[in-house]
Amino acid sequence: MKLTKIIMSFVALLAISVPVSAQTLPTVNGIVTKIDESAEKMTIKHEPIPNLDMGDMTMVFRVADKSAFKKVQKGSKVQFTADRVNGQITILSISVSK
Repeated sequence: MKLTKIIMSFVALLAISVPVSAQTLPTVNGIVTKIDESAEKMTIKHEPIPNLDMGDMTMVFRVADKSAFKKVQKGSKVQFTADRVNGQITILSISVSK
């Protein structure tokens, strides 16, 4: 019985300590308005981002994966996921909308 409680506590601890992956984050629609590859940043006019409690607005995002700059250009309609990474709001995945 005691071992079961220890195992259940460990499993619960793991569940709350595992970072949220891009697959579980909401996908947000937006339009790229500016790209600054040298600064690893992208400006996007976007719909609300529920996991960040943000309404629709235009803002600058840090880009986690530098290959994202090859996928999009200024004016591209995109779908993306974003979250806080080391205190900075960061695009974790992005694709051009069809």
